[in-house]
Amino acid sequence: MTTASTHETQITVDPDVPLVRITREFDAPREKVFRARTDPELLPQWLGPRSHEMRIDHYDCRTGGSYRYLHISDGAEFGFRGCFHEVRSAELIVQTFTFEGVRDSVALERLVLDDLGGGRTRLTATSLVESFEARDAFVASGMEYGVREGYERLDELLAS
Repeated sequence: MTTASTHETQITVDPDVPLVRITREFDAPREKVFRARTDPELLPQWLGPRSHEMRIDHYDCRTGGSYRYLHISDGAEFGFRGCFHEVRSAELIVQTFTFEGVRDSVALERLVLDDLGGGRTRLTATSLVESFEARDAFVASGMEYGVREGYERLDELLAS
């Protein structure tokens, strides 16, 4: 099922700091967006492109917790893992993010959910990496496509 979203996913590459900022609005209350972002039963329904199957190894979204999951496409597996440093219900997630295909690389990610009123939420995710080269490789990896399509899928899940 595909629905047209009225909200654009904005992906900004900072020229002065090796970070990427993603901003997106959703027509759902932030508690519902937070649950979709933290519930291991909901994540595979929207995280990543439609062409990828998602399998969760473990997902313990709490301060001090950790996660690992795989995206599977055309027989290839792509592993992702990290730790949750701070989780505040319906407002903040601070975590590390590592794509297992790139050794010794880690991003620090901060996700903030703002209540816009009227049952709407703004999600702002900031990913800081160790160098401009790493940031540019992150962007060139197809991340933009996966994020945009994943948020379209999240719109569909939130509407159901």
